[in-house]
Amino acid sequence: MKSLTPKQQAMFDIFQKHVKAELDGDLETTMATMTDHPHLTNVPNGMGGVGRQGVRNFYANHLVGKFFPPDVEMLSVSQTIGDDQIVDELVIKFTHTQMVEWMLPGVAPTGKKVEAALAVIVKVENGKIAHEHIYWDQASVLVQLGLLDPKGLPVTGAEGARRILNPK
Repeated sequence: MKSLTPKQQAMFDIFQKHVKAELDGDLETTMATMTDHPHLTNVPNGMGGVGRQGVRNFYANHLVGKFFPPDVEMLSVSQTIGDDQIVDELVIKFTHTQMVEWMLPGVAPTGKKVEAALAVIVKVENGKIAHEHIYWDQASVLVQLGLLDPKGLPVTGAEGARRILNPK
């Protein structure tokens, strides 16, 4: 990674603390990394929250301490750190052995493998996270779970995520 300014390093550090707290199931630390008026939007399914209580409810009910199957892998592809935003490109891999409410609300575990490319856009204000906008190809996830027939559709399944990791 290129040399970061002190401000960019602080943004990177708060984002890393935020993600670690999410993965560790630590709701209080997750929320402590956020501004007083944050918002979070999972673009493909519209889930998330607005305002401190809305974001807290989303995290408590759908993500923090709830999502991560034992075999989850998050593979960093790239990070771009600007003056007030971070763009984090990654591939997530897991076996759908439990409910994944933030990504697949109401979908019972299928036992199938999922590989998906994600882009997370994080805005930082005054040293805290103001928003997260998270994007992924929901159709490709649903194809991998056997919930959407790809026949006749421009859908890649796991291939899209694999190409991000290895374009050859």
